[in-house]
Amino acid sequence: MRPAPVLAAALALGLCLATAAPARAFEASVGRIAVDRVVEGLSEPWAVGFLPGGDLLVTEREGRLWRFGPDGGSGREIAGVPRVFARGQGGLFDVLVPRDHAATGEILLSFAKPQRGGAGTAVVAARLEGDRLVDIRSLWEMPPGSSGGRHFGGRLAEAPDGTIFLTTGDRGDPPRAQDPTDGAGKVIRIARDGSVPPGGPAIDRAVTGLWSLGHRNPQGLAIAPDGALWASEHGAAGGDEVNDVAPGLNFGWPVISYGRNYNGTKIGIGTEAPGMEQPAHFWDPSIAPSGHVVYSGALWPEWRGHHLIGSLKFDYIAVLDPQAGWAEEKLRSRETGRVRDIREAPDGAIWFLSVDRGALFRMTPG
Repeated sequence: MRPAPVLAAALALGLCLATAAPARAFEASVGRIAVDRVVEGLSEPWAVGFLPGGDLLVTEREGRLWRFGPDGGSGREIAGVPRVFARGQGGLFDVLVPRDHAATGEILLSFAKPQRGGAGTAVVAARLEGDRLVDIRSLWEMPPGSSGGRHFGGRLAEAPDGTIFLTTGDRGDPPRAQDPTDGAGKVIRIARDGSVPPGGPAIDRAVTGLWSLGHRNPQGLAIAPDGALWASEHGAAGGDEVNDVAPGLNFGWPVISYGRNYNGTKIGIGTEAPGMEQPAHFWDPSIAPSGHVVYSGALWPEWRGHHLIGSLKFDYIAVLDPQAGWAEEKLRSRETGRVRDIREAPDGAIWFLSVDRGALFRMTPG
């Protein structure tokens, strides 16, 4: 979805994309929830981040980074974004605002980087100086040579100790996810200077920062209030997973899976194998999960520790309760079309990006 001509002109002039629209509301287990449209007119939005002071950063897959005021005003495109491989599922992915941003001015971006032979998932750090990125430096890059436009992963998360986690997909070549010398199909852990922090698994030496392997295409990554790392990832036909990620674990793709190939044939050897982890939760049929929050309970205490995950396929936000056997509540409204990202703001509000609506929404108690 592209902005309308008038709106596109406003974008080019650095004007406000949208003022906050009147709130809609729907009923949920925690009571009435208000949904405000804060920004509209976005083209394939992928991620949102919160700057100190309340401003917002939003990425678009084709390679644009936008800055908005707390209520959607003053939409301005940020210059200096690295060139991205915007083909297929590739492009500009996540934006991470580290906890020390007020002191350093830095943000992190993940993206599909053009490379000889194709593209690979990469991460850069840069200082946000006004409406421009400066002092850009590479932190991690998948070894070059991957053709095709599928399964990049691309989610970022900051651990309590300040280290950075990144997901990578198998790039449409499943055996790569099991190869400890290959950066595809992995969760990567790096320090802010791109080095490997201490305390990682023995497989760290195989690929810079390798933390876990056997992932298909994780597009959700979250740090829980207790510091645990969780990932949600796309299966094939069925078999989307939520995984409790710890160092050195092998999550099995493509040797084991609860899904099947799109032609109906079996994947690997079944659903279990020695030395390979079971998912904490899986979906069949697939929901195409993207974006992942383990909620703090700030505004909805009943949801403390619940997992909120967007669905690109069925247009809802899944609220999963791990203490109740991963029972699922579906938050569905006119606004939840192809939910690509979901975040908890500093005040406990839940924000999400809808690809279908081309918009950024905020949920608060209604």
